[in-house]
Amino acid sequence: MIPLKTFGIWGNTEKDSFWETLPKIVSWADENGLIAHLTTRILKDENCTDHTRPAITSKDDIGSLDFMLVLGGDGTFLSLARAMGHHQTPILGIHLGDLGFLAKVTKNDLFPRLTQVAAGDFILEKRMLAKATIQKNGDTIHHVALNDFVLSNGESHRMLTARVKVNNHLVGNYRADGLIIATPTGSTAYSLSAGGPIVTPKVDSLIITPSSAHSLTSRPLVVPADSSIALEFPDTDDSILFIADGQIHEPLDPSCKVEITKAKFDINLVDFEDRDYFQTLRAKMSWGTRGES
Repeated sequence: MIPLKTFGIWGNTEKDSFWETLPKIVSWADENGLIAHLTTRILKDENCTDHTRPAITSKDDIGSLDFMLVLGGDGTFLSLARAMGHHQTPILGIHLGDLGFLAKVTKNDLFPRLTQVAAGDFILEKRMLAKATIQKNGDTIHHVALNDFVLSNGESHRMLTARVKVNNHLVGNYRADGLIIATPTGSTAYSLSAGGPIVTPKVDSLIITPSSAHSLTSRPLVVPADSSIALEFPDTDDSILFIADGQIHEPLDPSCKVEITKAKFDINLVDFEDRDYFQTLRAKMSWGTRGES
């Protein structure tokens, strides 16, 4: 692989640890002949002291870079994944948060890993995105998510009734506090806390998980990624809240219709040969242990 020369930095500018780490990465880039590009949000922040770096102003700017570096937790990673659009620029996450599954690198091994990436010594892991198409008041609205879409009755805290069809076949009416449609990446997030299964990233699928279901027969359902999941909201008078990746909030009325499918493009995550998915589960969730220290 040809050595990489340009990369962008996307980060959580509200974290002190971001501003502590940023100058170290920029210095490393200068010493190793790489050009670091910064988002306009970083460059305009009052904590930024170096305004000479090239600016990232658009999705196309991201698409022109060799890789993107994300400094923060999973929320920061999710915001970049949605901002990428169709671009396939590899993403490397640097973990600055509390509990995160998406970032592959910690501050302790940051520079050895960066050196590996710059030399092309890494592998790419494709992750699917989900796409939501919403019919609302005669308009069509689109959202994408790396983790999940969530529907609930919002502040009313009343039961949501969602009629679910898969490929035009009726699954049933889910009556629950909310309904989660997750990707395999999102299967370890909100869906898991609601009782959904863990699905490994290479299993292309969509997971339908009710949150606090009002019936013992309403169970999570895994369907192929090429499925079309159609949602309608009968017997619901309250407004509905649609949430993408826990960050984008879209109020809906009960007449709205939602279709969720696999997006036409994936994202590329930087990974390393000496790491594996189950290692992450063990480290983050004490997976498969029984109180061992």
